[in-house]
Amino acid sequence: MMKLLRYVTFLFLFSCPLLLWAQSGPGYEIAVQLDGFEQDELYLGYYYGNKQFLRDTVRRRDDGRFVFRGEDELPGGVYLAVMPPDNQYFQFLLDKGEQEFSLQASTADVTGSIHFEGSPNNQVLYDYLRFLGEKRSAAEGFRAELETGTEDARTEELEAALEAINEEVQAYQEKIIAEREGSLVAAVIQANVPVFVPDFEGEEGEDLQIKKWRYSQKHYFDHIDLADPRMLRTPFLFERVDNYVHKMVVQHPDTIAQAIERVLEQMKPAEETFQFYLVHYLNEAAGSKIVGMDAVYVHLVNKYYKTGIAHWTEEEQLEKILENARGLEPLLIGKVAPDIQVQRRDGSKIRLHEVESPYTVLYFWRYDCGVCKKSTPHMKTFYEAFKDKGVALFAVCAKLTGEVPECWEYIDENGIQDWLHAVDPYNRSGFMSKYYLKSTPQVYILDENKKILSKRIGAEQLGEVMEQLMEIEARKKAGEG
Repeated sequence: MMKLLRYVTFLFLFSCPLLLWAQSGPGYEIAVQLDGFEQDELYLGYYYGNKQFLRDTVRRRDDGRFVFRGEDELPGGVYLAVMPPDNQYFQFLLDKGEQEFSLQASTADVTGSIHFEGSPNNQVLYDYLRFLGEKRSAAEGFRAELETGTEDARTEELEAALEAINEEVQAYQEKIIAEREGSLVAAVIQANVPVFVPDFEGEEGEDLQIKKWRYSQKHYFDHIDLADPRMLRTPFLFERVDNYVHKMVVQHPDTIAQAIERVLEQMKPAEETFQFYLVHYLNEAAGSKIVGMDAVYVHLVNKYYKTGIAHWTEEEQLEKILENARGLEPLLIGKVAPDIQVQRRDGSKIRLHEVESPYTVLYFWRYDCGVCKKSTPHMKTFYEAFKDKGVALFAVCAKLTGEVPECWEYIDENGIQDWLHAVDPYNRSGFMSKYYLKSTPQVYILDENKKILSKRIGAEQLGEVMEQLMEIEARKKAGEG
């Protein structure tokens, strides 16, 4: 048995109506007899993406059984019988056409004792789990003996025995998958069969690792049908998808966006699954603290929301999502920073793109911003270290009209007059909208052509990031030379 980790309501940064329970069908009735369970209530739970939820609560009947009943069939997936007060649980399958059955088990050993009436697929599942338990126990014994060190002849015997177990398990899996094609039990077992990666004979070292990695990427979802709507309510799909997105591809915004798109495109026939994962990764990108992940957000919005594919999104919410994407898109890493004309203390005009320097740090700040005040000493230290290394600091106080004089007072009080300071009292340059300035401080690192190299990093990190960017540029020039 396992313990239920959480029952929490699922929240989205951008929420959307869920496509939950089917409204037609013969209904469900699950009768549960649990020997050794003394509580008077039992819960019915289910998996949904990366969380677990409660569906129903029933009380013990006079005959000692717990009966979950509903007029409509439940969506196919892996469900949970949850036992209060400590929320121990065991799992079973619900599939279309097999939702009226009974089960009996002992809480002392659910897997070993459970028996189903009226649900062949669940019986097949638990027969398989018992088989795996037996084979795992035997394999662990052989491995333990191998680890103690044995004679060569005995080592060969043990390795042959382990190989025989592997072949038995594989044959058992293949038999279920073939005989129960299309069933949920076959889909679940197949989804958990590992992908075989070839040895790539003749390859070695880094080339071998790259080939294996690329093969694993290409065939990662070979055994799981992402278009199967039942997979949404399983305990393994989310972990599998998230591992692909965050571990199996290079962690760069462009490749992450491509990985998410690949997953979503395969999920499209299963609309609820598609909806869940699109919203999940949109929210993840929106809330990410990793520099550049806004590119993933913009990509998903342009691909699925702007085109009307995310049709479930309410109009007001959709407009907010589109507005965010419109504001962020011109500011993505690799884009040329929007030019703005602002004014110095003496009233003379200056454009951002007029600043001639190998690197320009564009810094938006306010004198009454608590984080900006904490950033000032770090910015001073940074500028002293880098002003003679080809770095200009273009600081724009984001105050308007009558509040502007206090910008200059703060500059004098903190001894930072040697930065290139500017203001735009009437926002004539449109810097507020061009830089989607919702909060301060905001930091952008630009190259000599004012292309955005990095952005929205803390002042305390600025020196480290600048060093890294300079090293990358030096390596590029060395390679060109």
